[in-house]
Amino acid sequence: MPARGIDRFFSARLAGVDMADEFDPEKFEDKYVHYFQELQRAYKNAFNHMNERHDSELIHGIDQMVLNESEPFYEDGTFHVELPENPRDRLQGVLVDDETFEETLAEYVERIEEELHRTLRVDRPE
Repeated sequence: MPARGIDRFFSARLAGVDMADEFDPEKFEDKYVHYFQELQRAYKNAFNHMNERHDSELIHGIDQMVLNESEPFYEDGTFHVELPENPRDRLQGVLVDDETFEETLAEYVERIEEELHRTLRVDRPE
């Protein structure tokens, strides 16, 4: 019978959970070195979630023309995504009204932030 620590490791691996080190806010300052895979996973999970619920052309446009220039940050116990200037002007070739764009982008950013918390196992402050 395997030891409990090994058993937990394999159970977590089978469940698709990485046994990454505990999140370190200081390392997140150099996030593309220390947390690149987790960032990719969080953005991909958010994309998949949004693509299932919204017009795929709009979601792909936001992903490729707006979020490709976004920057995630961690401050005061929470993640937030900073968008590039004039995100609406960046969306080219997708016919959508401004209100739908703004609402969808806000939901998408919120989903990315949720996924960052979940992927990096950081509880949101209350």
